[in-house]
Amino acid sequence: QVQLVESGGGLVQPGGSLRLSCAASGKSLFSFYDMGWYRQVPGKERELVASITSRFSTNYVDSVKGRFTISRDNTKNTVSLQMNSLKPEDTAVYYCNRPILAQAWPWGQGTQVIVSS
Repeated sequence: QVQLVESGGGLVQPGGSLRLSCAASGKSLFSFYDMGWYRQVPGKERELVASITSRFSTNYVDSVKGRFTISRDNTKNTVSLQMNSLKPEDTAVYYCNRPILAQAWPWGQGTQVIVSS
């Protein structure tokens, strides 16, 4: 059974930075899977904001382009999200998982990001 554990969230002022991490356990051949970071705010659907393929190609939703960077370390089965120039509208719970929802593994608990002065 795959387990995803997200960490690194917190409270940050607008313009600040955070680095989120996601550790995947219980899954061999992690390097073969595309991965993504989602975020969700109450009352809204979960939104995919960044993804990285098994070949390290990346894609971002327009609202985070130039500010967020997704990366992966296949030796550690981890996926990270570097978030710079944070805005209040980035406030959400962030989750990692496969970028196609129909293929998603069991969801982790997520990590809360709050951008506020």
